[in-house]
Amino acid sequence: MNRRDALIAVIESLHAEIAALKANDVPALEAATEAKLVHIEAVAANDDEPISPEITALADEAHKLNETARIYVNLMAANVRRRLQTIAGAGAAPYAPGAMRYA
Repeated sequence: MNRRDALIAVIESLHAEIAALKANDVPALEAATEAKLVHIEAVAANDDEPISPEITALADEAHKLNETARIYVNLMAANVRRRLQTIAGAGAAPYAPGAMRYA
């Protein structure tokens, strides 16, 4: 697999990862993440290939999709944290404007 094909496979894996995150489908997320990691290794294995504008564009698209996936994960983690705080009785927001007053 050349660098271009590997990057396309990374992009496809990232789309699958995002879809799994949106659907809350853990098995699909695990499969997509594993595929992504395998394809990233394939990209790295072709490090000697010249970088063309197409490769740069594909890498940029992969980066943007990875950032989108990261945002989904962070939002999910924040939701879990908020739910756990509510369950534990610490449901107050960690920051409230004007909550701290100095005497």
